[in-house]
Amino acid sequence: MAKLNKSKKDKEIYWYLNKKGEKLWMYRHKYEDTLGNRREKKKSSFKSEDAALKALLKVKSDLLNGNHKQVEKDRMTVAQWMDIWYETYHVNWKEPTQILHKDIKDRVIKPLLGKCVLPELDKSTYIRLFINKLKKKYASSTVKSYNRIFKLAVNAAVDDEILPRNRFTKISIQDDKLKDNFLTPVELYKLLDIAEKHTNETTYAALLTLAYTGLRKGEAIGLRWCDIDFKQKTITVKRTRDDKGVRSPKTANSYRTIQIDDLVVTHLKKYKTWCKERKFKYGKYLKEDDIVFISYQNGNPITFSTINYGLKRAIEVGNLKSITVHGLRHTHATILMNKGVISKVIAERLGNTPEMIDKVYGHILKETENKAVEVFGESLGAVSGAN
Repeated sequence: MAKLNKSKKDKEIYWYLNKKGEKLWMYRHKYEDTLGNRREKKKSSFKSEDAALKALLKVKSDLLNGNHKQVEKDRMTVAQWMDIWYETYHVNWKEPTQILHKDIKDRVIKPLLGKCVLPELDKSTYIRLFINKLKKKYASSTVKSYNRIFKLAVNAAVDDEILPRNRFTKISIQDDKLKDNFLTPVELYKLLDIAEKHTNETTYAALLTLAYTGLRKGEAIGLRWCDIDFKQKTITVKRTRDDKGVRSPKTANSYRTIQIDDLVVTHLKKYKTWCKERKFKYGKYLKEDDIVFISYQNGNPITFSTINYGLKRAIEVGNLKSITVHGLRHTHATILMNKGVISKVIAERLGNTPEMIDKVYGHILKETENKAVEVFGESLGAVSGAN
């Protein structure tokens, strides 16, 4: 350590010369912690005496106000706190929540923010390093979910008196516009026709089910045969599944039972027979609690990649408009809305709220309302003309 020289402004402020010969400042403050143990708080590399003094005064103020943890943990990184937060609170969460929070902590938050010092992380830096980067890769709903989990961890740091407040409570994340990620009825018919002819049995069955029900991708690959009632012509959503396993549905509204079209019923019955034969080929028997959509290669449940690849292939073979798998959900909703089906009914089918349906598909609702006005006016005009 370089030679320390006392400041004239405060006996706990010092100046020194670094290896480059630059004059820098530091503070060293001795105090007793809450257990009466002698401790020292120090920090260096201040560019000015006033900056060092300001930081020292804040330390003294925090200690006088009983904020010992804010002083002792002021260099804690986001990565360190996220690990402490998870280890402390995960025992209070259901297993699916534990899996979700750990995944987002390790895969998303720590890589982007892990090296940041938690007490020094400000809102603009958070938006730049975290929110803006996530927006380039994920849908707004996903970004909101990641932001929500980070705020939960920060709230815990506030409760633990490591932070004085949560700086990230009023961050606005705009919802994605629907853009062009949906098909018209004619385009959907062409897509399903191509898929039936140029993809395997499972891919077609999955795409048909997604298009006719509006299920989320995870809900579809999480379906079990016992969730399908062929007599009542219904599908019940009880879970979602992805590459990491099975979890509870996304929201309370996601638990639902919906009616399905005769065409879907007929095809799923046919597909179930194919599944029995395929499983038998691999020495397995189909059970009612088996996952519905299985690989033709080994009889095991498919993953997201199977549906993604199948949709992409159908689009390429038919030279069709490009959409994502989630676009089939948008397609289901937009077709219903264009036919005048009310938001409440669409929301119940999609496992959402009417407010969210209006928000996402509002422009289509407006077009439908305009059309209704025109039809009403034309009807009265026709009556008037007849008289």
